[in-house]
Amino acid sequence: MSDPNLGLTVIHRRYVPYSHAHYGGNLVDGAYTLGLFGDVATEVAIRMDGDEGLLAGYSEIRFLGPVRAGDVLEAGAEVVRIGRRSRELRLWAQVVARAEPERGASAARVVDPPERVVEAVATVVVPTAT
Repeated sequence: MSDPNLGLTVIHRRYVPYSHAHYGGNLVDGAYTLGLFGDVATEVAIRMDGDEGLLAGYSEIRFLGPVRAGDVLEAGAEVVRIGRRSRELRLWAQVVARAEPERGASAARVVDPPERVVEAVATVVVPTAT
C-alpha cells in the first residue's frame, strides 16, 4: 500500500536581498539556496511527522544557473521515498522574477518560464515515535 504522503510537495518563495550578494554581478553564493532547501525540508517533516526532523545529507546537488540579488526564488521539495524514519526529497530552486538594474534602480521582470538554478536530492530523518 502506498503512503499518502508520497508526492507531498512544499513550495516557498523568497526575495533575495542585496545584502546577500558576495560576488561580482550581484551573485549570491550557493549556500543561500541550500538554506532555502533546509526550510522546505523542515516544513515537509512537520507536515508528515509533527517534528522538524533533521536534514541528514544531500546525495546530489547541481548548480545550474546563477542566483542574483534582486531575484525572487521559488524553492520546492517533493517527497519521493518514505522509509521508517527517513524521507528522501527531490529539491529544486528556480528564479521566478529577476531585477533588471540596467533598466532602472527598481526595474524587474517576471521570468516566464521560471529558470531552474539548483536541483538536489536530500534525506530528512525524523525521531522514532515515543
